Amino acid sequence: MDGSSYYIPAVAMGAAITFKAPALLAGWRDPLLRSVGVLLALAGLVFLFAAPPTIAAVNDVTGIPNVSAPLVYCLLSAYSASCLVLIINWRGGPPEVTRRLERRWILGYTVVGVALVTLFALGDASVERLRDLDTYYANTPFIREMIVLYLVSLTTAGVAMNIMCWRWAVEVRGRLRAGLVIIAFGSLCNVPYSAAKLAAVVARWNGGNLDSLSTDVAPALASAGAQITAVGFCLPLACQRIGDSWNTWSTYRRLGPLWRELKPVSVPEDRAVRISWWSPAELQVTQRESDIHDGMLSLYPYFDSEVRSRAYGTAVATGSSPTEAHAEADAVMVTVAVRARAADPEGRVISSAEAAPAPPAAGSTPPDGPRDLVRMSVALRRSPVVAAARGQATTGPRNDSRERTG
Repeated sequence: MDGSSYYIPAVAMGAAITFKAPALLAGWRDPLLRSVGVLLALAGLVFLFAAPPTIAAVNDVTGIPNVSAPLVYCLLSAYSASCLVLIINWRGGPPEVTRRLERRWILGYTVVGVALVTLFALGDASVERLRDLDTYYANTPFIREMIVLYLVSLTTAGVAMNIMCWRWAVEVRGRLRAGLVIIAFGSLCNVPYSAAKLAAVVARWNGGNLDSLSTDVAPALASAGAQITAVGFCLPLACQRIGDSWNTWSTYRRLGPLWRELKPVSVPEDRAVRISWWSPAELQVTQRESDIHDGMLSLYPYFDSEVRSRAYGTAVATGSSPTEAHAEADAVMVTVAVRARAADPEGRVISSAEAAPAPPAAGSTPPDGPRDLVRMSVALRRSPVVAAARGQATTGPRNDSRERTG
């Protein structure tokens, strides 16, 4: 594998962490978010420092032949620990249990890192090897033990990740299960990677030569495994983000009929605080809900509880469920009030109501949030009860039902 085979994944990981940097900085105290940031950073560093051109550059800068070996091995160990920690925080559970498991894995791989550096310092690796250090120094005291230690630690992490992922996967469904299966498959690549490296090392111990397993096959397995694992971690998060965005925009769109119904009585454009069209979907929904509530507020004197009660009875009689009937009744009261307000351009009803507190409008402060507004909006567009009431309010004679009923 040439340098680009390492640098392209490193750049991809760097772009991912740059994209998530604002969220990471804002929520660094969140263990799950912090684990994601550490994982992405370590994955990028592993690819960056494992590239042969970077290995040569680090060796030249430090003046120590092969010092990149313990550096890369320590980064691999830290990456393995970060994967395990992320799974632990992702699954959650009692905080004390989660913290204890997290500390155990971090401590274990910290010890591995210290041992790797110590063994390298005790050994003699004076001849620089950019691609075949594992097999070249397979019979060198201390360097040999360093190589075996990092391969065993990687295998342990891969097996542990598989066990944790599969145990969790049987308990969940959907995109989370798919992500866990992909993570397990990517982590499983650590096993053939280590097996290929160990086979080449053992062959050297016995006077054979299977160096191609170490220099060609193993790096390809490691790269594939790391990228598959990254996809597994990102898939559920990305799907959740897409799903949340879809739900938000769906709410915005479904609020449209109610927003348009109330637009004539809402705050005038020159007095309202508007947001840009490119603003986040959450802000767009908040703005639309605010416009709706402003319209409701201006209609308080025109709301008629008798109109609402009759509409509720009609909706129930036509087969609507109680929840749907409440939404249809609120929608009928709103559409009648809008037309009553339009028929009172001088605001006589409003003037007569100024001395008394405005009554709460049904549907204006729904008990379970914006979902009630969505049901009202859907009723405005689909309900035959609302359509009939709109027609009567448009063609029927003016009557006193416009007056405030308290």
